[in-house]
Amino acid sequence: MQIDVLGAVRARRDDGGPVDLGGPRHREVLARLVAAEGRMVSTDTLVDDLWADPPARAVGALRTFVAALRRALEPDRAPRTPPRVLVTEGTGYALRLPREEVDVHRFEDALARARRHPEAVTGLGAALAAWRGPAYADLPDAAWAGRERTRLEELRLEAVELRARILLDSGEGADLVAGLGAHVAEHPWREPAWALLARALHRAGRRADALATLRRARAMLVDQLGLDPGAELSKLETDILTGSAAAASTSWTGPGIRLGPRTTVDLARTLALAGGDALIHSRRDRLAAIRAAERTGDLSLTARIIGAYDVPALWSRADDPEQSRAVVAAAERTLTALGPGAPADLRARLLATVAVESRSADLSGTEPDRAREAARQAEALARDLADPALLAFALNGVFLQSFTRPGLAATRDRTGREILDLATRHGLPHFAVLGRLIRLQSASALGDLDAATAHADAADHLAATTEAPLVPVLTAWFRARATAARGTEPGGPSAATAAARYRAAEDALRTAGMPGLHRGLFPLALLGLRLLHDRPAPTDPHLDWGPYRPWARPLVLLAQDRTEEARTALTVLPAPPHDHMQEALWCLAAHAAARLGDIETAARAVAALRPAAAEHAGAAGGMLTLGPVARYLSEATA
Repeated sequence: MQIDVLGAVRARRDDGGPVDLGGPRHREVLARLVAAEGRMVSTDTLVDDLWADPPARAVGALRTFVAALRRALEPDRAPRTPPRVLVTEGTGYALRLPREEVDVHRFEDALARARRHPEAVTGLGAALAAWRGPAYADLPDAAWAGRERTRLEELRLEAVELRARILLDSGEGADLVAGLGAHVAEHPWREPAWALLARALHRAGRRADALATLRRARAMLVDQLGLDPGAELSKLETDILTGSAAAASTSWTGPGIRLGPRTTVDLARTLALAGGDALIHSRRDRLAAIRAAERTGDLSLTARIIGAYDVPALWSRADDPEQSRAVVAAAERTLTALGPGAPADLRARLLATVAVESRSADLSGTEPDRAREAARQAEALARDLADPALLAFALNGVFLQSFTRPGLAATRDRTGREILDLATRHGLPHFAVLGRLIRLQSASALGDLDAATAHADAADHLAATTEAPLVPVLTAWFRARATAARGTEPGGPSAATAAARYRAAEDALRTAGMPGLHRGLFPLALLGLRLLHDRPAPTDPHLDWGPYRPWARPLVLLAQDRTEEARTALTVLPAPPHDHMQEALWCLAAHAAARLGDIETAARAVAALRPAAAEHAGAAGGMLTLGPVARYLSEATA
């Protein structure tokens, strides 16, 4: 069995004969499972991916598609014998095929091998030749397929350039001129591609054409794209002019990726805005680009690579703490090496990166004062430089470092207002989205649901025009939070309605590529909903409380009538981390202390919560609510 998705989706038998997969929905189910790379895809996710507005019998239809695909893929399977290719796993389905039997997996593996071992370039050429058109070409309207197409197309372009670089490094490549010329014409923003074309022309004995290509690259980058050419192009031009042998060799050395870091990090920045698997890949590629830049020893290049990933960040808990620590460490190393005399824009971007990546909840190894000071320094430098985009990035760091204590929603709203104003006046659409979401969160924290709803509507409108699919995921959570709050009003929605909206929002978030946000959020939302209606905590053992478990545990134990265990759990409760949920967690501690008569814990909670008396617990993230902080403050005070 061979399955191909690099082009239209198809399956072939070992003899090359086609497998009849059925209709478009059947092919889309198979393709979605291919994209999961052997991981289980839940039934709910498949339904959401197949239908923008799922019909009433969507799950039944999905099962019909799966049954038909199983018959097509394993026609000789005996009755009542479990399938071996398209298997049921947990709450969904998974595709079990060796990677070499799926063209996209063969391609990705060939690219990975060539990155590590240049001698594998022949296999990379064969994998590139297998492309029959855009990936998932017959699924043009599927949102998940669009994200995969974007990711795979960028990998294909990287593979084209990596293959050319390896061949040129090995002394070959004079025959690459035509292919690289077409590649550059189609993708003029890919700076390494211009260098590769110039090197191929030089290798073919066309020195004048090589120099003309570099001049054309400079004009294209500066005049049309507003980018300064990097060190690689400038050095190559000098080497060709002087007849240096270096003109025939790559500018990047050492193991790992051979694609220029500038292009890699630009790609990572673009993919980060797509969410889902693309977001996960973007974080990986960003770190690879930073490490490649550090290996060159070019401090200015390294600083620009680190600072180029100015992706707006909203949540105060890092999705990948280890990776964030690595980025912060690289930024700090580069700052130290550059010294105080470094260009102000480079210092500002590095400092802003430290502030943004030092998320207080997950980077306990980072000195909090250092991160806050980095945010202040980045802001001051950006204001002096009068660079709106840089100032918006620096203010993003200021925002993420503004969770030092409860009660700062109004302060964050001022930051969000300035980011939104900058973005609106200077055409920075993704930071406009960030500004709207910060203001949504602040209004939510202050209990102003009408203002928060207006910001949510505006953010959704911006997301539709900027292709930011993560935004509706976040605003769906806010709308569930608003439903929960309004359920406490006379004639308001029922608790069941609010719970259903939380569940729908949770299903969308599960595949959004933001584990730092996702883990534990849904159980905490359910707990808040129960507290709003004076009901005990949920006790379902399958709930994953994630990082919120220590603060929920005393209330869960109380709901199970395990009072002494609850008392013990409360006595060892740590102070909440300084993030979006700190007011909520202090309120849980206050509520449990009031129930158990723990005066010491109650006093700590009162001292922490007093500045937030006018805010709503848990609402600072705009995604859930436990109700007014004043309620819990009153309980603990009494």
